[in-house]
Amino acid sequence: MSLTKKIFVGMGLGIVFGLILNLALPNLFGPVNSYFLVPLGKLFVNLIKMLVVPIVVVSLILGTAGISDPKKLGRMGLKTITFFLATTVIALVLSIGAGLLVKPGEGDFKLDGATFEGAEAPPVIDTLLNIIPANPLGSMANGEMLQVIAFAMILGFGISRVGQKAEGILKLVEQLNDVLMYLVTAIMKFAPYGAFALIATAIGGQGLGAIAAMGKYMFVVLFVLLLQLVITYGSAVSFLGKMNPIAFFKGFSPAVIVAFSTSSSAATLPVSMRAAQNNLNISKSVSSFVQPLGATINMDGTAIMQGVATIFIAQVYGIDLSFGQMLTVILTATLASIGTAGVPGVGLIMLSMVLTSVGLPVEAIALVLGVDRLLDMCRTAVNITGDAACALYVSRSEGEGDPDVKVSNGVQA
Repeated sequence: MSLTKKIFVGMGLGIVFGLILNLALPNLFGPVNSYFLVPLGKLFVNLIKMLVVPIVVVSLILGTAGISDPKKLGRMGLKTITFFLATTVIALVLSIGAGLLVKPGEGDFKLDGATFEGAEAPPVIDTLLNIIPANPLGSMANGEMLQVIAFAMILGFGISRVGQKAEGILKLVEQLNDVLMYLVTAIMKFAPYGAFALIATAIGGQGLGAIAAMGKYMFVVLFVLLLQLVITYGSAVSFLGKMNPIAFFKGFSPAVIVAFSTSSSAATLPVSMRAAQNNLNISKSVSSFVQPLGATINMDGTAIMQGVATIFIAQVYGIDLSFGQMLTVILTATLASIGTAGVPGVGLIMLSMVLTSVGLPVEAIALVLGVDRLLDMCRTAVNITGDAACALYVSRSEGEGDPDVKVSNGVQA
């Protein structure tokens, strides 16, 4: 059985186990979750997250060093940022439009008393200035991904300009990359068990009652996520990436499954890069440049949740948002995604920024909290798919890779 099928089996068993605990054995869920499911899931996530910073640094050094032409590097950067911004705006427009059309907030909803501290989006100038790290090692230790990315790209650019004098350093980085890829393969053998535990925790903790109460909101979010996946990314893959969308989604499915299980685009990065390079034939230099950047600044799935949640909350409180306020939501959500860590639950913090920007009560986040864990899984899968679609487009536009990729049934993660 291929790894992908094993992960699917693990997820299926996790759903069944979680439902059994929630519906038939609710008193056992607490101890089973605390002493078995949470440790098992956390162990898997930590094993992957352990490699994130080293892989980002090594991959970006190799990717940048492999692009000896500064003009090409700038051209790739412009294409990547433009693609990310365009798809994020499309995601927000779709989510706001669907929210206004379906009106998920019309009905009886009650707050459960949960409170949240509103967080203001950092000024754009501060975000730009903080990209250059004063202490690169400190940024790596703190997981400040924008700074890590900037340092790795600057170092890779320096290596490319020095040329033969830096051959020893480049060779060492290449060998380190081989070691890290081996470790990713080894860790992924543990993925079915990690997926089982993570899914069981989410299903067992939510229960059918909370899910049914928020069914309309969930439907709108999932529907827009599907639109973004099929229409926006499918079109980009077909017209810009010159690839059959079915082959694309099939080849990238191992990474999507891991993203769904972990709810973390950053933790999934090693797997998504491997799937893009091995299954989609995206060149290593482009994949190493685009996907780590996307894991940090491209969060279309999260933007969709924010758009729908903002309209939902406004409808619950009977507030009609003006056209200007909707534009503010689009602008704030787009800027807030830049530099936000790709970790579980970060969407709620970003949502507080969006709600504050249009004068909606931050406490209303409690309305969507109950089902956010399940939606977080889905939107993370969309986030990383957007990164891969962008990498495919940039790779093909630069004349790299073979668009006629044949994906076998036993795709490698």
